Amino acid sequence: MNTLSDLFKVLSDDTRLRIINLLAKQDLCVCELVDILDLSQPKISKHIARLRSINLVNTKRNEQYIYYSLDRSNFEYMNIINTVLQTKNTKLLEDIRNLEKVETFVCSK
Repeated sequence: MNTLSDLFKVLSDDTRLRIINLLAKQDLCVCELVDILDLSQPKISKHIARLRSINLVNTKRNEQYIYYSLDRSNFEYMNIINTVLQTKNTKLLEDIRNLEKVETFVCSK
């Protein structure tokens, strides 16, 4: 069973928070997250695995790509996440701008 402390541990990492911020806007695959966040694929995958370990993200396969989305079924977690994402963090806002700038990705849906 996941605990609230697990969620706060996940949220305490900047990269995971940035990933959650983007997944709150739309479903994305690892290659899209790599492009938007300008981080390596292994680093993104490691953080996605941590988010999956507490059942915070869902997966959906589309051909060879796996798309990740926030699991919105845990209302307690989602209330906390939504509150955290409402902060005016410069990096989170920049990530959203980068997401909006990208017209298509290599692995386009």
